[in-house]
Order: sequence, then structure tokens, then C-alpha cells
Amino acid sequence: MKKFLFSTTVLAIFACLLWATPFTAIKIGLKYTTPLQFAGIRFLLSGLIILPFIKDLKYKVLESKKRWRFILWVALLQTTFLYGLLYTGISFIPGALAAMLIGAQPLFAAVMAHLMLKNDKMTWQKIMAILIGISGVCIISLGRADFVLTTTIPLGVGILILNNIVGSTGNVIVSRDAKDMPPRVLASFSMIIGGIVLLLISIPIENPSWSTIYPSEYYLSLTWLAIVSAFAITIWFGLLQRPGVKVSNLNTWKFIIPIFGASLSWLVLPDEKPDLISILGMIVIAFSLLLVNYLNRRDAKKHIVKT
Repeated sequence: MKKFLFSTTVLAIFACLLWATPFTAIKIGLKYTTPLQFAGIRFLLSGLIILPFIKDLKYKVLESKKRWRFILWVALLQTTFLYGLLYTGISFIPGALAAMLIGAQPLFAAVMAHLMLKNDKMTWQKIMAILIGISGVCIISLGRADFVLTTTIPLGVGILILNNIVGSTGNVIVSRDAKDMPPRVLASFSMIIGGIVLLLISIPIENPSWSTIYPSEYYLSLTWLAIVSAFAITIWFGLLQRPGVKVSNLNTWKFIIPIFGASLSWLVLPDEKPDLISILGMIVIAFSLLLVNYLNRRDAKKHIVKT
């Protein structure tokens, strides 16, 4: 039972479930403060939340000084640039288009892994499975939001494509170069540094307020987002560092985020109800995940036979 609970598949699904919950909380938070400031506070808190759970913290801090360049690089890629681009890009395009572009992240992860890793090459079967998953995300997105064309769409699309490249590159770097770093240490230190950089960037760009007292819903949403990031990113970094786990395969589990997001909306929001288009999109995504898992098991059997 314990082995099942800590299996790569179960932990990946749990992390994606956590990542499916923040959308409402982000909307609440952005009603009261600016995007970069809000993101900066969120990730600074996330990193601080993890600190008490790090054993031998003083020793780990001293050890981490030897790899401060790597930690800084991860902080910039996986926190500062990733979420700075995400929050900015979303503000320029309709929600449906943003959801589709974000949902295409597994494809970018597969491409970057193919370019940067020797043991994670693309095949036409894997590409087909990922494209099927992306089509499922598109079906759900188009079925759940109005598409309004604006002149800022090309800019927003470009920013979110860059966001996907940055996020995928960060995943590859963690998988390739973080084998000797405990996931909690890397997640905590990188989010603290990344959050501080976001806050510093927000000062000249957004000129945010620092003395305003907000309603309780703001602080509740901020607390939940910080907890989600602390758990989900720590789990994800740990999975990326596991022997035999491929970046491209792991990232395909992110296709279930829109499934969880839609299901939570149906359960929580009174005006949201299941619709045929969304259910069709979920079926397509499910088929994509089944196909990816079949390909992974087939490749694993081939590897065993060769060895």
C-alpha cells in the first residue's frame, strides 16, 4: 500500500490535482493586488512553508551555497520567468486560448527533453499521443469559454509560448542536474529567491501598494495558493529527480489538470454543469494518457529484453 501511495503515477496525479485548484484563488487575489506582486508574495510564502520540513536545515543551507548558481537558475526559470510570463500572457488573451496554450506544455516539454537529454527522445507514437492530449484540452477550452478576438492576441500567444519553453527547460534542468539536491531544499530555496525577484520586479513595473489591508478572502486565497505551490512543486521536483522518470512522460500527466479544473467547477460553482463538449474532451485526454502509458510500458519491456 505504501509503495502504491508513493508511486510516480499517484504522486504525479496528486500534484496535478493541486495545480487544478488555484484558478479561483488567483482571480480573487488579483482583484486586490497586482499580478507580479501577488505571485511574488505567493512563492515567497511557499518557500518559507517548506523550510520547517527540511531536516538539518543549517547544514543544508551551507551545502547549498556550493550550488548557488544552479539554485538561482532554477529560481529564475521555474518561478520568476515562468510565472511572470504566465500572469502577463494571460492578461492579453481570452481564457479559452490561454488554457489551450498552457495545455500544450507537454509538447514543449517533449521537444526540450529531446534536444537536451540523451535518454528522452521523441518518437512519432509519443508525438501522436501528446497531440491527441492537446486536442482534448482544446475541446474542453473551446467548450467552456467565449472566444473574443482582440489586437493583443499575438502578443499574448507569443508570451505564453515563451512561458512553455521556459517551464519545459526548467523541468529538463531539474531532471538532469539536481540529482544530488533534496527536492524540499531545491523547491524551498528556489521559490524564496524567485518570489523575492518577482517582488523586486513588481516595484518599478506595477508600483504596488504595501500598506493596504485587504478582505479576508484575499488572505485565504493567498494562503491556499502558497500551500498548493509548496506541496505540488516539491512533489514535482522529487519526481523529476527519480531514476528512470522521463521529463516528456511525466509532463503528459498535466493533461489531467483541465479535467480536474472542470470537475471542481461543476462541484463548487452553482452555475457550472457538465456538458457534452467537456466530457468529450475528457475522453480524448483519457485516451491520450492511456496511449502514453502503453507506450511507456512497451518501451520498458523492450529495454528489459535488450539487457
